[in-house]
Amino acid sequence: MARAQKVSYFAMQVPNRVGEAGRILAGLAKAGINLLAFTGFPDGQRSQMDFVPANPKTFLAVARGMKLRLREKKTGFLIRGTDQRGAIARIMSKLAVAKINVTAVDAVCAGGGRFGAILWVKQKDVSRASRALGA
Repeated sequence: MARAQKVSYFAMQVPNRVGEAGRILAGLAKAGINLLAFTGFPDGQRSQMDFVPANPKTFLAVARGMKLRLREKKTGFLIRGTDQRGAIARIMSKLAVAKINVTAVDAVCAGGGRFGAILWVKQKDVSRASRALGA
């Protein structure tokens, strides 16, 4: 059984150099920011970082103070559930049946019989995806 939740996420581009993500994440943690999810990946000479904060308003205030150059807020989906074979396949199938293309997904086994995932769809598809996932 899995549960989907709509979440706000914020993306930014940073230089692709050693320690950049660690520096930013340490600053956020020191300021008391709780992240529900984080993902980062190289993008040419730069890297993209995506943040899913537990409290978007507080995150934005701290990010402004840290002078982080965030893109506008967008909506994604946080998935949490019981870890079992095919858990993420069932989620992806629901979206496929609804004819919604997933832009990206990161899924992991969380231990203790749990799994988690963060997934993104085009912003024009958020409402339909929300209905398909029961979010």
